[in-house]
This record gives sequence, structure tokens and C-alpha cells, in this order.
Amino acid sequence: MFKDLPVLRSLKDTFAPLLTRTSSVTRRWVPRLGVVALSGMLSACSGGLGGLVGGGEGGPALGSSNVPGTVIGQGSVKVALLLPLSASGQGGQAAQSLRNAAELAYSEFNNPDMQILVKDTRGTAEGARAAAQSVISEGAELIIGPLFAAEVQAVAQVAKPAGKPVIAFSTDANVASRGVYLLSFMPQTEINRIVTFAAQQRRRSFAAFVPDTAYGTVAEAAFRTAAASARVQVGLVERFPTDNARMREAAQRVAAAASGANPQVDTIFLPDGGASLASAAQALQTAGVNGARVKLVGTGIWNDPQVLALPTMQGGWFAAPDSAGFAAFSRRYSARFNAEPVRIASLSYDAVSLAAALVRTQGSQRFSEQVLTNPSGFAGADGVFRFLSDGTNQRALAVLEIRNGAAVTVSPAPRELKPDS
Repeated sequence: MFKDLPVLRSLKDTFAPLLTRTSSVTRRWVPRLGVVALSGMLSACSGGLGGLVGGGEGGPALGSSNVPGTVIGQGSVKVALLLPLSASGQGGQAAQSLRNAAELAYSEFNNPDMQILVKDTRGTAEGARAAAQSVISEGAELIIGPLFAAEVQAVAQVAKPAGKPVIAFSTDANVASRGVYLLSFMPQTEINRIVTFAAQQRRRSFAAFVPDTAYGTVAEAAFRTAAASARVQVGLVERFPTDNARMREAAQRVAAAASGANPQVDTIFLPDGGASLASAAQALQTAGVNGARVKLVGTGIWNDPQVLALPTMQGGWFAAPDSAGFAAFSRRYSARFNAEPVRIASLSYDAVSLAAALVRTQGSQRFSEQVLTNPSGFAGADGVFRFLSDGTNQRALAVLEIRNGAAVTVSPAPRELKPDS
């Protein structure tokens, strides 16, 4: 699995003891990582949570920098973790969960020769830039985080001139670049997987019912590319607003193409989530879309208990990471912190686990571009993933079907990524 880069042959063996203790899924250590389900939340968060959360594995508070923080571990190799810990609302909650996941990864790796400099970005570009400057001045070799796109851009402006790679959590591919890698769940990968799978199931003509949002714009572009690659027809694309009346009008146009004796489409791509998805799916059903004949397909945003419970979504397919790995991670997280992790917490866990493994096995080249973009990739809590030279990632994803309020795997995630995928 690691044959493409000889220096990484020992990486699998390094991970084996840790991964055997965790779960059968994480045992793979190949490609995967992302988070579309929280893309809307991440674009909206800002504000202040209060103080920085306390240190991890006995680490003292940092006193030698302009930006106060905490330390996890006491090893010689310094890695930074930049998070919006003082942001209000969901942003701050997600940051705390990501920080806890980093501490869990460190502890499960049996105290690697690494210390994690935890800094608060405050959820702003200015805060992220200051945090990046601080950790670089303290000797950080790798920056993990931050969370929001604007933060990532600000950190890149500091880290790239200093030659320090970044592994960030934003889902916005526009902020990825050489040396700035996104570990998030990328919409493009999920959309390519679901469209390809649908085509393999003899689905040949698609309509897209797309929210008129920034995420919808990204999803539509990725859908058109995936459809061309899978050689399926795109009968029509309808953008729908949040206004219910106009949404119903758009749904009626889609229903007209999916109904009648000779329907133009047999599949509807619906990249949305939450209450908006519920309204859109209901609008399609009311307009006359027959779920027994026309398949609804979507992305990992659907992997939400509220979505899975919707009667209108039963039978739909979506692409997402295999759930077993996150479930195992979640159990260990809950046992340690007496709380449930946010869905993207596994990204921080995987980033820290990867950093620790590279510190242990790769010497001075541990965070080099050659090592980080190894085409064989790595396997984390969410499955197999690899970083591309442009900073985006590819993941091995499963296809799940919504049945009786649950997500059931109908096509397992591959155990490794194809060389040409």
C-alpha cells in the first residue's frame, strides 16, 4: 500500500499497534478526510467563547509568544494546532471538540516525540494570522488548522513564505494550494463518487435540484464535471431559492422532466441539507416526483439523523465516509471526555495521528511535500485519504442508502485509492 514511496514503507508498521487498539477501519491508514456536512455552519461562525481551554497532556501554558495558548505533550518536534476556541456558537463548540480529538490522538500514540502548540484564532483572519506568526516564531514545523476559509488564507500568507506546511479543515477548495492541504470532506469527491455509482446502477439521465447558495454553486460545478466523466446526461439543472413559492415552481419543472410516459430523467441530484433539504424534497414529491421511479442522490450532508428520518428521503443514495471508523472514534472520545464529538472532530484526530507517525518514521523529511503527497496516501478514522499537490484531497468513500430512518451501506468504501483516481 505504501510501495509508491520507499521512505513510507515503515509507516504502516508504525500505525499498526495504535490502530489495532482502536478499530478495524482505522487499521488501514491510507486516504480520506473531509466535512461537507458542516460546510454551512463553518462559513457562518464568528464571535467569542471566552478563555482558551486548558492544556492537554500535562502541558504548561505558553509564555514565550504574543498569542497565549496551551501545549499538549512535551516532545522535541513542535506542531501547531490553530482553532477558533473563543468563537461563539457552533464555531467555538467545534473548536473545542477538535482540540479534544487532538489530545486523544496524542495520548493513543503513546507519547510521541512531539508537542502541540494550541492557539486561539478567535475565528477571524486577523486572529489566525497572529496565531500563525506566533507558532512559527516558537519553532512549529507544521500547522494543523485552522477551520474557516478566511483563516486558512491568512495563515497561508504567513506559513508559505516561512516554508511551513499547513493541514487545514476548511471545505473551500479555493483556499487550497501547494503546501496548504485540506483534510476536510470535499464536495467534489463525494459528488464524483455518487454520480459514478449511480451510473454503474444504470442511471443514465440526471436532473439537478440545487440550492441557490455558495455551496450549491460549488456542488453544481462538481456535478457537471462528474456527469461528463461518468458519461451520463444532464437533462436540466434548476436552482431553487429559500422562498417556498419559487422553490415549488422550480420543483414543478424538475417533476415535469421526471414524469410522464417517457421521462427525461431517472435521477435527481439534490445537494442540500437540514430544513432546506426537507422543504426541497417535499416540494419535489408534491410536484409529482415518484420516488419509486426516480432516485434521489446527494452528498455527505445527508448523513444527519433529521435527514435520515424524512419520509421523502427514504431510498435515496448519498456518498460519505464509512461510518464504522467514526463510530469507533466517537466511542473512545466519549469515554475520555464524557461528551459526543462533532462530526469533524475526526479530522483533527487524523491530522495529529498522521503528524505523530511521520515524526516517528520520516526523520527530517517528515513534513516534506514528497511525504505528505505520497500517492498511496494514509488511512485514518474516516478511511483512506491522500493529499494532492494542489492542496485538495481525495478519499475512499462509501455509498449509503436511506432505509427506515438509517443509512445502510450499499457500496463499501474502497480499501485504497486507485493510482489514476
